[in-house]
Amino acid sequence: MELSKNKKHHYLFFFILSVYTIFNGGNSNLLIQINFILISLFFLTCLKDKNYNLHFENFYKNNKVSLIFYFIFLLYLVFQILPLPIDILKKFSPEKYYYLNNLSSDSSYSSISLSPINSFFQLLNFISLLILVFILKMIFYTERHKNRMYLFLTFSGFFCSLVALIFYLYGNPDFLFLKNDYYKSASTGFFINRTVFAIFLLFSLISSLELLKNLDLNVEKKKDNFFLKIYVRLFIIFITIGIITSYSRIGNFLLLVTVLFYFINEFFVKKNSNKVFKSTILLIIFFDVLALGVYFGSSQILERFYFLKEEFSVLSLEDISLNRLQIIRFGLNQINNFLFFGYGSGAFETLFKINFHELGIQYANHAHSDIIEFFGEFGLIGFTLITFSLINFVINKKFYSFINLIILIYLIVLLAFDFSLHVPFIQVLFIIFLSLNKKNSLR
Repeated sequence: MELSKNKKHHYLFFFILSVYTIFNGGNSNLLIQINFILISLFFLTCLKDKNYNLHFENFYKNNKVSLIFYFIFLLYLVFQILPLPIDILKKFSPEKYYYLNNLSSDSSYSSISLSPINSFFQLLNFISLLILVFILKMIFYTERHKNRMYLFLTFSGFFCSLVALIFYLYGNPDFLFLKNDYYKSASTGFFINRTVFAIFLLFSLISSLELLKNLDLNVEKKKDNFFLKIYVRLFIIFITIGIITSYSRIGNFLLLVTVLFYFINEFFVKKNSNKVFKSTILLIIFFDVLALGVYFGSSQILERFYFLKEEFSVLSLEDISLNRLQIIRFGLNQINNFLFFGYGSGAFETLFKINFHELGIQYANHAHSDIIEFFGEFGLIGFTLITFSLINFVINKKFYSFINLIILIYLIVLLAFDFSLHVPFIQVLFIIFLSLNKKNSLR
């Protein structure tokens, strides 16, 4: 059977997302380059289609202000990595000038960014995110297309959970490119960090629930969808187990928030909600979350939901000990030193090593609070630009939906208490959901 044009483009796009999924969420400079190349080539391919071009032009016209702010933000990131004469650098970043003097640097040029190489790759990543938005608006423009995306994320979540569970039961041994030295007693799958893995699975869970809901609403194909619904329900069980066995406090807390929001929406908000889907939500709460939670977590299930219970030690060296809260405080204090122009995207690790050089090979590569780290990286000017771009996009009556409300809760929690939003694939997932669940005129 010959594939339609849309299916070909969707499957190519899913292949790109698979690269993110299998290789640690694209969280390295090498993977950022690979994903940038793949997304750029795919975007150029889409531009050849007249219908896609019309969607692209329509999106640009309706979001021109937001895009202009984002383009200026990208230019600002370029400015952060440009080599500037030392005398000029002193005016833009006195703290960077101070560091250079302490290092007795003889260079007559230097960038605002403390790590211009990492900042360059982050620039590529932010360009990729913009191109991703364009692609989503070009090729996913009907409810059927959105369900196809949900099905892909559902299957991806199931597959990653299955792999993670198998490795978890065998003690997480190292296998090929999978290194599990840090989390031997938790599921991580293809991801190094367990919280990043759990956040990915949460998006897969939402995809599964929305897919089940939409399959029940499609009366014409209700019989044809019978076995698909069984598969999706089975996938949800594995996805939930993956989140639980990640033992990520934030992941488990947001799992509880997600199912409670669906419960409230189906039983108290929606007037004509689907009875079958209601039963599914109850089953997920009592079996997937509670029963499986007790089985895999025994008496610690409530502690996993209480994600702020303890700030565990991150770094230690004899008389030096830094916990997560202290690293966040360090990041907050550094904002004042780099207030207007920041210390460069992806440069927190360099900043930390400069201030804690006595730790040797031990270091923190994230501030453990994304909003503090983003503000520190971009400075007041850069943070304002990207914030205006996002606000202009979401201040729109077409933006608000039940799914986007959950996504915004995820966003707030992660910005305040975690560093997952610095992982490219988590950024991609937020963009996918916020874009596809913004109401469209086409069906």
